[in-house]
Amino acid sequence: MASGEKKPARSRVVLTDISSRAWEHPADKGALVALRKLKGFDVLLKTMSGVFRERAWRLTLLGSAVRVDERQFARLHRLLAEVGRSLDATDLPEMYVQADPTLGAMTIGMDKPIIVLSSGLVHHLDDDELRFVIGHELGHAISGHAIYRTLLMRLLGLGGLLNAIPGGAIGIRMVTVGLLEWSRKAELSADRAGLLASQDPTAALRTHMKIASGGTLEELDVTSFLQQGAEYDEGGDVRESLIKLSLLQQQSHPFAVVRATELRRWIDTGAYTTILGGDYPRRSDDDTASVSEAAQEAAASYALAFERTQDTLGRLVHDLAGWMGSASTWINDRFRRGNESD
Repeated sequence: MASGEKKPARSRVVLTDISSRAWEHPADKGALVALRKLKGFDVLLKTMSGVFRERAWRLTLLGSAVRVDERQFARLHRLLAEVGRSLDATDLPEMYVQADPTLGAMTIGMDKPIIVLSSGLVHHLDDDELRFVIGHELGHAISGHAIYRTLLMRLLGLGGLLNAIPGGAIGIRMVTVGLLEWSRKAELSADRAGLLASQDPTAALRTHMKIASGGTLEELDVTSFLQQGAEYDEGGDVRESLIKLSLLQQQSHPFAVVRATELRRWIDTGAYTTILGGDYPRRSDDDTASVSEAAQEAAASYALAFERTQDTLGRLVHDLAGWMGSASTWINDRFRRGNESD
């Protein structure tokens, strides 16, 4: 079926009162739950971002791009309404289409988020795939990812200035690396939101395949594509593991093949089906969400990732951690027995 051609409408589950915690990756959720507890912190970052800067973004889009509404890109306007209905979001962002042949999308603005789609994306993706992308961007807006993204951009902009301060470059680098790691996990969160909004796993996978290939799908194979992700996870020797780490140092997004693999893995856990069945956290309970519980989920997520990884460095770290845990248990046990015998 050609891109943009209408398909028979099908019903989607409305996830009433769903909290963004339902789709947030544990490493992303831990940071966001803590941030939401800091009343006024978002106001501070909005002030840092500046009212004029956000207005400048919107004015630039008004003057150079096409705003989506009932008469302009009406198909996209309908898709935004549909994903908003699925995620029970009543306050929908403005959306624009910008002239850009690459396949890309972004959500900007902290006070009033704006979704921007590239013309290349609109041209190459069909309705089901666009529904996934728009749901992905709406997930960013609902989770409030723009707050941390703004902080990351400010830190990256301060890099040159802080290089002149003794120790400043090291400190800013450590914080930036942490924020980039969070940013990559935030993309995985938004992919889950896109899937919950579109409720079409096949279309979500096709989207990542098109993004990786530049829009071509006819000559791609799903099994081979996912096998790439497995091969990337497996890595190789220590050198390849270190190369992967270095490649990620400046990346705010995971690679497209990795994102497809991670989304497939999340579906396989049963979490996606569970949420569609109505078992998910509610927005009405967000204020009572536990920071410590979210932190424990994040730690467990990283531990599981290390345990699952097949690359040499990952196995080395996992085995070393296991050995240290066993040694610690043995030492504590010996120490306890020694005290009992005294």
